[in-house]
Amino acid sequence: MSLTATLRVQALADLVSALDLGSASAPLRKTYQAELGDGTGTGQANRIWHDQRTLAASANEDLDLAGSLLDALGGAFSLARVKGLIVAAAAGNTNNVIVGAAASNAWAALLGATHTLTVRPGAVVAAFAGAADPTGWAVTAGTGDLLRIANSGAGTSVTYDIVVVGASA
Repeated sequence: MSLTATLRVQALADLVSALDLGSASAPLRKTYQAELGDGTGTGQANRIWHDQRTLAASANEDLDLAGSLLDALGGAFSLARVKGLIVAAAAGNTNNVIVGAAASNAWAALLGATHTLTVRPGAVVAAFAGAADPTGWAVTAGTGDLLRIANSGAGTSVTYDIVVVGASA
């Protein structure tokens, strides 16, 4: 089994203003990306896990980045380092999706042990290590490997997509 991955965030925008004798434009074309080859070293990843999940009202779940998840082919998904993380909240959600701050054994390398990201309905957050980064964000099995995902409120469920790319060593 081998993995190649491209992680990309792109901003395309045109700011246009009407002038007396024409118009002015200030285009933005910016792409940030990491091309990851197969392996566990610099610029490499060898594991990917992705899913669309739903949490009941006020519920949360702790995703074990070094243990209990299975990849799309049924293999064990266990990371030593995260190279990319994407969380996208469904546009139809009423509540927010909260990422981070597991009660114990929190994966704290990206957000710290107690900090969170709020992903509002229809929003996407992404973090990825550059292709020249040999480390990414460390995962410590048994003590620092739980990524908490939570529904911010009562009354309705939330649905979210998640992609985690990383290295097993």
